[in-house]
Amino acid sequence: MRAAWIVMVTGVCAAMIIGKLPPAVPALQRELGMTLMEAGFLLSLVQVASLSMGLFLGLASDRFGLRRSMLTGLGLMTLASFAGGWAHSASVLLVLRAFEGLGFLLTSLSAPAVLRRLVPPERVTQVMGIWGAYVPFGTALAMLLGPAVILAAGWEGWWWLIALLCALCLLAVWRWVPPDPPQSAQPAGAGGWTGKLRLTLSSAGPWLLFLTFCVYAAQWMAVIGFLPTIYAQAGVSGWTLGVLMALVPAMNIFGNVAAGQLLHRGAEPGTLLITGFAVMALGAWLAFAGLELSTAVRYGGMLLFSLFGGLVPGTLFALVPRLAPDGSLISSTVGWMLQGSSLGQFSGPPAVAWLSGLVGGWHWTWAATGACAVLGCLLATRFGRLRSGSPVRR
Repeated sequence: MRAAWIVMVTGVCAAMIIGKLPPAVPALQRELGMTLMEAGFLLSLVQVASLSMGLFLGLASDRFGLRRSMLTGLGLMTLASFAGGWAHSASVLLVLRAFEGLGFLLTSLSAPAVLRRLVPPERVTQVMGIWGAYVPFGTALAMLLGPAVILAAGWEGWWWLIALLCALCLLAVWRWVPPDPPQSAQPAGAGGWTGKLRLTLSSAGPWLLFLTFCVYAAQWMAVIGFLPTIYAQAGVSGWTLGVLMALVPAMNIFGNVAAGQLLHRGAEPGTLLITGFAVMALGAWLAFAGLELSTAVRYGGMLLFSLFGGLVPGTLFALVPRLAPDGSLISSTVGWMLQGSSLGQFSGPPAVAWLSGLVGGWHWTWAATGACAVLGCLLATRFGRLRSGSPVRR
């Protein structure tokens, strides 16, 4: 199991690439003159590679090798984050952020298939549920450590620390994760890349994963991405800011793990998803609409949003082996699902930043996230009727 744990830790480190930016937004605004809208696009730009190439890189990683894809991704994140520490303009950071996104994608879309290969079949659902927590875990660590590191070493030092962690993960994967097995014969009817592409995009499972992750990720990144900015504007800073902000994504971890355990015990995926989306809507309303409520209640709304929101990615990742058209298409199914996640993460922060500027505050954020939650509930009703590899109904 050591190799499996290394893969999961690598996922957490990769997620810190995404999570490293929110704590640095106030510093980047001060030092580089970055606007709130530019910060929103910087939050989103890490998703460009996944948004545009997730499915194709998922297909390519099967042929190139899953372990090789992880090593390549970690190398890209190491170099881009190290170079980012020397950047002195928002435009350079934007370009490097795109390369970080490519590295994150190569790492994260290969990892689930590697885990499936490393763990016993009876533990796949539980392990995939735990894997679903890699983004909130990495985000929580970044939120916790980021403010203190930025205070001590500047945002540049924070970039270099993340580069070092990625380099250490690269060495660990190279040393302890077994090499890719020899390529097996293609399944009947797969027909190479074009056949796999056609089979993935003509099956209902990958599309449902794509759309559901999209509406989840849009609200998740819109809220979590701007938390440090919101609380910094309220006068919270330093270590206190780090602890308060880290606790919010950390709660998401428990939701992810619970989803894997509940699915393993026979819970209905649709029920878990509807519960997650419904409580996310309630939590966002408490956090943003209830301005007359106490700070503790509003912060509790954030914790609810994150805790029950974790049921969504935990359920979706656990369902990937079940909803992929066949066992050889897990990476491509993950890649397509991550394209949906990236579409949500790319559009969510700029949309909420625009809405905040339009109404003069964050108090209407709940309306945007609530719309996503309603769509998520509607999509969740489809999971009960779906079987692995179901064709898309025309």
